[in-house]
Amino acid sequence: IVVCTLTGLCIILTDSWKAVDEFGAQVTGAKLTALSFNSAMPGELGGIIVAVGLVLFGYSTVLGWSYYGEKSLEFLLGERSVIPYRALFTVMVVVGSVTELNTVWLVSDVMNGLMAVPNLVGLLLLSGVVVSVTRNYFSRDRSGQNRLNGVF
Repeated sequence: IVVCTLTGLCIILTDSWKAVDEFGAQVTGAKLTALSFNSAMPGELGGIIVAVGLVLFGYSTVLGWSYYGEKSLEFLLGERSVIPYRALFTVMVVVGSVTELNTVWLVSDVMNGLMAVPNLVGLLLLSGVVVSVTRNYFSRDRSGQNRLNGVF
């Protein structure tokens, strides 16, 4: 929230959002952010900060998604699935780095959407348990059983 807010404020306050490239198209994304930071900082310092930030963000994102995927697959299919997953993940990182950006975002959005399917099925199947536990909690709360030594 903080980084996005500061980036947006920098773009707005420097009027960089009006920028167009050499072909007359609206400048967007990292190029717009670097342009904005460069106009607010001396020399090329702003662009360097944006480039370093993007590298660190990209690297930490790849590590995080890799770890989450690996642990999920290990839980579902066992330890034998880890090495093939790592190989496939590495190949997909390379493919993603040379594919057109709009295609990468489309695939990313579809995959994130597909992750919601098992979660929604789980929520639906467990909704009865949630209702039961909630009713139990509130019935105990009315009788005072949820209070700890008068603290609550």
